[in-house]
Amino acid sequence: MKPALILPSTPDDRWTIATQIGVTDAVVHTLEIGDGRRSWDYDTLLRMRNSFRNAGLDVAVIEGGVPITDTTRLGREGRDEEIEEFCQFLRDVGALGIPVVCYDWMAGLRWARTSVDIRTRGDSLTTGYDDEEMQAGPPDPIAPVSEETLWESLEYFLKRVVPVAEEADVKLGLHPDDPPLPEVRGVARIARSVEAYDRVLDIYPSEHNGVTFCQGNFAAMGVDVPEAIRHFGDAINFVHFRDVEGTAEGFVETWHDDGPTDMLEAMRAYRDVGFDGPMRPDHVPTMATEKNENPGYETLGRLFAVGYMAGLWESVEN
Repeated sequence: MKPALILPSTPDDRWTIATQIGVTDAVVHTLEIGDGRRSWDYDTLLRMRNSFRNAGLDVAVIEGGVPITDTTRLGREGRDEEIEEFCQFLRDVGALGIPVVCYDWMAGLRWARTSVDIRTRGDSLTTGYDDEEMQAGPPDPIAPVSEETLWESLEYFLKRVVPVAEEADVKLGLHPDDPPLPEVRGVARIARSVEAYDRVLDIYPSEHNGVTFCQGNFAAMGVDVPEAIRHFGDAINFVHFRDVEGTAEGFVETWHDDGPTDMLEAMRAYRDVGFDGPMRPDHVPTMATEKNENPGYETLGRLFAVGYMAGLWESVEN
């Protein structure tokens, strides 16, 4: 297990803090582009990778799926051009030695929360979801979207990109729908069960067609998290380490050491299946002195989580 942190694509204090706590693997989210471009070309990726390298950090994952948009997820005109752009992105990422790309298949409304300032331990702030409140809102502008549409477009996508990922030696990890519900505001969601992931892996069997195992989403599915880790085994290419209290219809994010999942047993499961990829803490509570401007992704809670992860891993290794 390689503890990792989401870090911005240009240096700031978070880079320094990461190295001070012993993190060497960076996860860069494509939402961090920040300059109006829809994707990164080779030269931009090269400069970014070298900046991290010169700071003592490796870019282990690029997350977010740019340049894939709903054009491809909905199978619309223009998807072939978008998929080719993604294939070139994979070739560039592979040439630079970046081993994992995390993507998702959520169309329309993506990461959905109805509260971002729920008080939890010590008055820290966390996020939550209430499906009744969410579904009371207006339909998504792209609704209705069926499961069949999303499955067809995902199969079309994977059969074209996985061979390129194999050639580039880049492992893909599909992130679960968040929350993992059948539909949100008229738009279906398909990456929402263990069985759905089995179907994804069967579309194109390859170590390069794998899972981003987001523990909080699998917990919201109602599955036994350690058992699911053992089920997927070496198909897990990337891990989001987090937990939730509740179900997909209504949940609250928890502190990593304060949720219902047996985190020690989860870490044992990762050891047992031989997981040796990047694992980052996800959706941490906002602590005192922080402004909650980026709910779930402020800094202090992530530092706590990295220490907790490292302690669990040392325990199972010893």
